[in-house]
Amino acid sequence: MSSSDIRQAREPVAEQASTSTFVSGVFPRRRGLVIGLSALVGFLLTVVWSAKFVDSTIGDSIADSMLGHPAKGAEIGGIAGGIAFAFVTGLAGTFTACNIAVFGAMTPILGTTATRWSRVRATLRPLLWLSVGMTAVSATYGAIVGLVGTSMPQFSTAKNVAGTLSGRSIQSMIVFGLIGLTMVYLGLAALGVVRDPFAKLSQRFPNAPMLFMGALVGGFLIGRPFGLFRQLFRDAAESGNPLYGAAAFTLQSLGNILIMAVLLLVTSAVLGGKLRGWFAADPRRMAIVTASALIAAGVFTFLYWDVRLLAGRGILPWYPLAPWT
Repeated sequence: MSSSDIRQAREPVAEQASTSTFVSGVFPRRRGLVIGLSALVGFLLTVVWSAKFVDSTIGDSIADSMLGHPAKGAEIGGIAGGIAFAFVTGLAGTFTACNIAVFGAMTPILGTTATRWSRVRATLRPLLWLSVGMTAVSATYGAIVGLVGTSMPQFSTAKNVAGTLSGRSIQSMIVFGLIGLTMVYLGLAALGVVRDPFAKLSQRFPNAPMLFMGALVGGFLIGRPFGLFRQLFRDAAESGNPLYGAAAFTLQSLGNILIMAVLLLVTSAVLGGKLRGWFAADPRRMAIVTASALIAAGVFTFLYWDVRLLAGRGILPWYPLAPWT
């Protein structure tokens, strides 16, 4: 292969105007390779991911330390106690694959301006819009739980039985399956493989993509089986108070993103200048980073909740798992 051929292979496949936050308009030529490697990473995560380690070893330990007593099974103790429990357990559930991916997809935003404080302000703005979308979904779902939650699938404490799916499992499969497929589509859009769903809307409302990503984060609560969250869910449902449900679920979601948001702001202040140079050196990198984070997380979410779960219930014959899972 000649040097001119090599240079041509490295050039962007196309250069268009950016259509929204996650679609830069500059796409790599080897998009199939980016998709394949990202999907492989998502699949491998489902093989090695241990929910027990993430939820119990990490999540429960953080919640126990912050509350000063074992959180699991403890009495929440009224509205004030529920508010504190919601925020603490939200923090405890920070390190989920979907959560990390949402913020990973925001990495290109860090290098969009030159000075440190302008980068921080430019990062804070999409975070605020993400919080708005997340709060809208969390508060609405919390209010519904406060009204009718005792008859919802997540209220049940029945154990899962091999060969069957509980209402909780079906709800998780539907919610996370849709979230996973949505993330994959957005990742493909970031590569220019499919149409950008926010292209027209972003012309009038530039923050629409971040608002939507916030809604996805808020949607995590609708499918989340995390033991401490179910404990909060039951408390909100039994209270019969939609305002308490809305406040508790909003704080749960805010706690869930707080650490990642702080890390993003610190990274923007400290490393944003280097990232700006790195992205400027090769405009394709912005599309690759955004798409890789979304596709890997989307594939993980769909396979973990809609395929691995079925295998775990004995409905599918087999799914590859690491010994520690």
